[in-house]
Amino acid sequence: MKLIIFSPEKTIFDGEVTLVEVPGSKGRFEILENHDSIITTLQPGVIRFVRDGEETRQPVTSGYVEVHNNVISACVQI
Repeated sequence: MKLIIFSPEKTIFDGEVTLVEVPGSKGRFEILENHDSIITTLQPGVIRFVRDGEETRQPVTSGYVEVHNNVISACVQI
């Protein structure tokens, strides 16, 4: 899956991942390969993702995430 995390100022991350967990407005949820399409807002928390077996955490204060055809786009405020 491809994950793109960006803010109005810059691209924070752009790469292949195996798992993404986001702080959705209705609670945290995981996104795995072939996840159904979805758009949701984000609440303050951490986007957690795994790339090459390494876990990375990106704090966010708000934003939204869109999932479509194994591409996860997160527009965030940090």
